[in-house]
Amino acid sequence: MSKQELLLLDCGVSPFCGRVRIALAEKGVEYESKEENVLGGKSELLLSSNPVYKKVPVLLHNGKPLCESSILVQYIDEAWPSPPLLPTSPYERAQARFWGDFIEKKVFDGGSKIWKSKGEEIEVAKKEFIETLKQLEGTLGDKDFFGGENLGFVDILLIPLTTWFYAYEKFGDFKVEEECPKFSTWVKRCKQRENVVKALPEPEVVYEVVLMLRKMHGFE
Repeated sequence: MSKQELLLLDCGVSPFCGRVRIALAEKGVEYESKEENVLGGKSELLLSSNPVYKKVPVLLHNGKPLCESSILVQYIDEAWPSPPLLPTSPYERAQARFWGDFIEKKVFDGGSKIWKSKGEEIEVAKKEFIETLKQLEGTLGDKDFFGGENLGFVDILLIPLTTWFYAYEKFGDFKVEEECPKFSTWVKRCKQRENVVKALPEPEVVYEVVLMLRKMHGFE
């Protein structure tokens, strides 16, 4: 497939775009990326491709737009079946989707509450966030990855979100490694993979973005 047939409307610091970048890299699929200025002015292509949410990522496959990162990862897995990201067993696929849904509902929004809060609210948000990570740590167990021996669907949904953890730690005054050591080991294991490292921004860059967001939204 030529790059021209696959276009990703992208944003470097977006963990949701990171999911798509990792999934495409794991499949060995070439694509063109177009960086969107999501804070300063969204392109007409983005607005017309995702008129409902007006958000990245959007993947245009042969000119047809597809939206929402978790759906995109599943689409990529179906369009390019090898290597598989989801298990073959219907039960295990359902379990992977369950934890994917849990991640969608809990992790990013839960972490964001930390940097959007003040005073005692920070402690409440931090406690809830750590509890979420402990639940994920429990389902990971002693496995290398959430799906077993190989990086899979749940890992790809979760690992990009961890690039925002440094900001959560700074504002919440805690360390994920101290609270959830098994989870931190999993993060390090994922980041040993070239496809993961290349797809993700540095946490310090994300932290600078969070500082800007705090000012924009009046949390300073």
